[in-house]
Amino acid sequence: METAFTLLMGIRHPVQQAVMGGVSGPELAGAVAGAGALGMLCEFDDETASDRMTRALRLAGGGAIGMGFFGQWIDRDLETFEMASDRLRVVEVFWSAPDAALVARARRSGAALVGWQVGSLDEALGAVDAGCDFVVAQGREAGGHVRGTLPRRELLELVLPRVSVPVVSAGGIATAVDVRAAIGEGAAAARVGTRFVATEESNAHPKYIQALLDAPSGDPTVLTTAFGVGWPDAPHRVLASALAAVEQLDGEVVGHVNGPGGSSPIPRFSVVTPSINAVGHINAMALYAGTGVGDVTAALPAAEVVADLVSQLG
Repeated sequence: METAFTLLMGIRHPVQQAVMGGVSGPELAGAVAGAGALGMLCEFDDETASDRMTRALRLAGGGAIGMGFFGQWIDRDLETFEMASDRLRVVEVFWSAPDAALVARARRSGAALVGWQVGSLDEALGAVDAGCDFVVAQGREAGGHVRGTLPRRELLELVLPRVSVPVVSAGGIATAVDVRAAIGEGAAAARVGTRFVATEESNAHPKYIQALLDAPSGDPTVLTTAFGVGWPDAPHRVLASALAAVEQLDGEVVGHVNGPGGSSPIPRFSVVTPSINAVGHINAMALYAGTGVGDVTAALPAAEVVADLVSQLG
């Protein structure tokens, strides 16, 4: 299906994979991009940014790859931001006010399109004023860290009439029906996170994936600030079971993550989500999930997920 977003990105499908630290590595991003959607890397990972970009681009087979950055920490890693701006199709920023100087830095560094994920109309307008090529309007249904305070549809209704760039709708989108609804509401694309956590290419720990598959229908998630060690006072949506599990544990460490530099402890209530390199009480870690998790029932190849998500579009 052709939309303003697909035309801008040069892709076949109006779907963007969400940026998910510890989960969205080169295999997932490359598979999503190879299937015709927009695959996204996260700036943080054990592997060097250059190596991750190289692998993702190779796996994408000419598809579009982007990288997401957290605005409050981006000054520590401007080299990676500039590298991504030069090598990838998209750079995207989240969790800070839109910054025209940062957009200009991306323009000087390369040809990447620049996006900003926002949680309000004011932020969306600020992103356009800063020179962004597109905005992601995040509703409060989203998994992971949540900037939005309004339901997805309400935010989209506020943003669409006021901005002149493509708008991606985000928050709780997990099925073909959800994607069709988002496009029907006027979004140029749908952003999907939790459904892509439960894929064969995901870097999520198998117990994390199983917890998503086991989540009941209804509302098995909670919006909280509990998992704030490393990122305090930042609202995020996790499985309710994860919050219950960590509250029942004693001690200050729930596990460890093994990386190139050795093993590092994962504090109780840490912001860190369990990747395949984590060990310990996985079900008591930050198991981020959106409200659509009840519709995630099988761990499939990412290409099959993309095909299913767009199956009801014209």
